[in-house]
Amino acid sequence: MSDVMQRAALIDGKAIAARMRGEVAADAAELANEGWAPRLVSISVGDTAAAELYVRNQQRSAEAAGVQFEARAYPEETSLEQLIGILQGLNGDPRVNGIIIQRPLPVHIPVKVLQKAVHPLKDVEGMHPASIGNIVYNDLALGPCTAVAAVEILKTLPLTLEGLDVTVIGHSEIVGKPIAFLLMGLGATVTVCHHMTRSVAMHSRASDAVFVAVGKPGLVTGDMIKPGAALIDIGINRVDTPEGPRTVGDADFASCAAVAGWITPVPGGVGPVTVATLMKNAVLATRMQMEHYRDSYARTEF
Repeated sequence: MSDVMQRAALIDGKAIAARMRGEVAADAAELANEGWAPRLVSISVGDTAAAELYVRNQQRSAEAAGVQFEARAYPEETSLEQLIGILQGLNGDPRVNGIIIQRPLPVHIPVKVLQKAVHPLKDVEGMHPASIGNIVYNDLALGPCTAVAAVEILKTLPLTLEGLDVTVIGHSEIVGKPIAFLLMGLGATVTVCHHMTRSVAMHSRASDAVFVAVGKPGLVTGDMIKPGAALIDIGINRVDTPEGPRTVGDADFASCAAVAGWITPVPGGVGPVTVATLMKNAVLATRMQMEHYRDSYARTEF
């Protein structure tokens, strides 16, 4: 696509993430000086090839943010009961401040059961039912990383969120729905579209900002976007092209960029900010645990 055709300003997720990591590094150093250096433990089970890229990215981001990172891999035959026991041990270890469960998991391991086994104070991914439920009450202590990252990106744009008309395409428990609640908490007027919505385009064309997180490449096209609107593309899809496999989002980039005012590229948009949000959650979780232990100790003194 030529520069003449591209109207939208590219949102630089890598730059946003770098700024966040700088803030996290300062907070992590402060906690380390108080004896609470943030430490994450990553749990992978079975064939880890699909998760290796995520683990490497998380480790690099952690090192850049001054957060300790340990990757643990367990064999595929590890039982659910064994994994829950491992998580309970990590929950009780004050040296571990955050737990990450890598996906995919073997078919015999239900991810929701594992996620519930992570203590909410160590749920740096923000996927425990308590963490997601807190968003309804506008308590954003440890929100779902991808949802929080997507909303943080919108907040960097010169748009007034109060009263902003927003369409969220996709209503998953860990992305679409949390985004909607986060935006409502900021004063936006939100429409959520899903597979039973009669006309997604009718809603998206009337919106000042559109979020899409479905997992279908090319789902959103330029004729579905209001001129000058912001498009936050959360999809990650691998597609075959004449030039070879490539990663694309849920939006048809060329047609959308010709209409939108701002657009996130894939890769390089929401992804880096999601990893930076994970590091921010690690620092928040560490501080919450430090205060929890200090309060508990103070109550035991006579």
